[in-house]
Amino acid sequence: MSMNIDYPFQFSGDGRTAAVDDSGHVREMIEQFLFTNPGERVNRPDFGSGLLQMVFAPNSPELAAALQFTVQSRLQLWLADLIEISSVQITTQESELKAVIQYTLRRTGEVYVQTFVKGGVQ
Repeated sequence: MSMNIDYPFQFSGDGRTAAVDDSGHVREMIEQFLFTNPGERVNRPDFGSGLLQMVFAPNSPELAAALQFTVQSRLQLWLADLIEISSVQITTQESELKAVIQYTLRRTGEVYVQTFVKGGVQ
């Protein structure tokens, strides 16, 4: 098991750079992808899901299905060497966006179900 720099960058309790294991690092990479808008990264203009633009969009079953398909295919494109996506569920309620991603970590075969939430009242 390797250790990776924690995202967002921070220091651990002993004053060193905080680290995270492989499964935590993959979760952080998924989160970065989900909440990055395409065009936001200079050297990777096609990186990102564009989900944040959808928080206030009109809600419909067709839009949700298209969004889930798009996110799943783009996640698979960017992280295919690390994970295999099983399912993506995206819901919006008022100003809160919730994405539930089920995936298998290729290195270990472990299955994860992670929930990512953005916006709303905390």
